[in-house]
Amino acid sequence: MRLQITDAVKHLIIINVVMFIGTMTVGNGQLFNEWFTLYFPKNDAFMPWQIVTHMFMHGGGTHLLFNMFALWMFGTAVERQLGTKRFLFIYFSAGLGALLFQLGYYYVDFYQSFQAISDMNLNSELLDKILNIDTRDGNYLKGELLEKGMLPLFNEYGFTGNVSQENFRALFDMNVVTKSAMVGASGCIMGILAAFGMMNPNAELMMIFLPIPIKAKYFIPGIILLDVISAFTGQSFFSPSNTAYMAHVGGAVVGFLIMWFWKKSSMNKYRWDK
Repeated sequence: MRLQITDAVKHLIIINVVMFIGTMTVGNGQLFNEWFTLYFPKNDAFMPWQIVTHMFMHGGGTHLLFNMFALWMFGTAVERQLGTKRFLFIYFSAGLGALLFQLGYYYVDFYQSFQAISDMNLNSELLDKILNIDTRDGNYLKGELLEKGMLPLFNEYGFTGNVSQENFRALFDMNVVTKSAMVGASGCIMGILAAFGMMNPNAELMMIFLPIPIKAKYFIPGIILLDVISAFTGQSFFSPSNTAYMAHVGGAVVGFLIMWFWKKSSMNKYRWDK
């Protein structure tokens, strides 16, 4: 398999590196994050362009390095086999699929908590302000900071109702979800990895921490299964604990569905194996 870099892969890597340099240097390392990270839609920092720009943001040098290595390794092969237009279609479609899966996962948690505060009858403006209270203390979110921030808001809006322990817990959980943010090209790359696996099922792949050759048709579903387990159990296998696991799953699912459609479609112009 030839690994000389292809045009689209090269330009994607350049854009990701430039964005990372901007993140590290512009505005004391905060401005790019505020502009281009994808925030949960209930967060005041959410902007529509983040739907695309978050795919070019990374949380650190290691995160960038591993993603760009995977993009070069698998993206080059996929672009060479499919052509640039189809490669880019899968890449960005998988990124959007990753976003939808991860946000859907967050929204399930959000609305479960929302049901627990239905008896408080909070107006929407007050609730939005509570959700956007800064509860950060270093790398942690603390309930004490939420309580401290809520009291003046209750006075401002004339709220005199009771806040049960269950209500407070639900508000804190909603605040945590609202602070959720997504960065990285991992969802896009998982779609490319799925495409690679469908076109090269017998290619042997290895992980750095598991140097045993495994055929792509077993390796890739195994990685996706581990992401699903991690999403629902919180158990991390090979990724940091703050990884958006459902984004990985969403990207892979979209990549698989696109390739399946192109392979099975009776319309010749969509076939990749003609």
